[in-house]
Amino acid sequence: MITRSFLFVPADSEKKLAKAITTQADALILDLEDAVAPQNRPLARKFAHGFVAARKSRAALWVRINPLGSPDYAADLAAIISARPDGIVLPKPDSPETLRQLDRDLSAAETSAGLPIGAIKTLPVATETPIAVMSLADYRNPPPRLAALSWGAEDLAAALGAATNRDEAGEFLFTYKMVRSQVLIAAKAAGVAAIETLHADFRDSAGLERTARAAQREGFTGMLAIHPDQVPIINAAFTPSEADIVHAKRVIEAFAQGAGVAALEGKMLDQPHLVQARHVLALAASINP
Repeated sequence: MITRSFLFVPADSEKKLAKAITTQADALILDLEDAVAPQNRPLARKFAHGFVAARKSRAALWVRINPLGSPDYAADLAAIISARPDGIVLPKPDSPETLRQLDRDLSAAETSAGLPIGAIKTLPVATETPIAVMSLADYRNPPPRLAALSWGAEDLAAALGAATNRDEAGEFLFTYKMVRSQVLIAAKAAGVAAIETLHADFRDSAGLERTARAAQREGFTGMLAIHPDQVPIINAAFTPSEADIVHAKRVIEAFAQGAGVAALEGKMLDQPHLVQARHVLALAASINP
């Protein structure tokens, strides 16, 4: 199953957790970090544990914990692991070594809870500190449990002392476009999915669609969401259209005789076109098995 949409849900809000069940998000990320005030985190842990344990949603259930080394990190793991979430989203890791420490801590927590070792996957937000950006190439030797890489620009901008991370047209400035591309390449080098960062203006449906479709064309397989209304737009952008499927089938048919090159509609095709066509059909099949 391809995960196209990851919807953040503040874990201290029973109302928002209930609303999340009704969405078509492929994954829910129950947030114990930025969306929750420190004084509300004990309650958020309680709600998150109950929500994951109840399994009332069809979506994969992830939990964003607080950063490794923070005062809340150990309490987050202690509260949530026995409910057996599908994965842990880790903010602000400095490098893959941070994920290796998380793997060790998860293994200890799984053992204590009597759970299989290694079933809970991880997804780092891998660009929120300058040293993290410098460490992206190290994901070519992926840490255990790694399922995907995503990125974020807000914490990085703060760490860099930037006044903003966007230009007058609302597009990311060069530094952040560069980081985004590095995450895409690092994910592919690690053999895992690349997940586009969130579109902060949840009222800007046109901008979200433009961003999501651009990410899909470049090789991202999914995107973060911060509002339920963003989910259908993201899912549509990362789902092959009927036209895409028809074209992919025609490309494969053009290579049916086993030739290394083929022609279709007056254009020459070679092996990368065949690989892409097979990818489109496999993606469509995984979304609609």
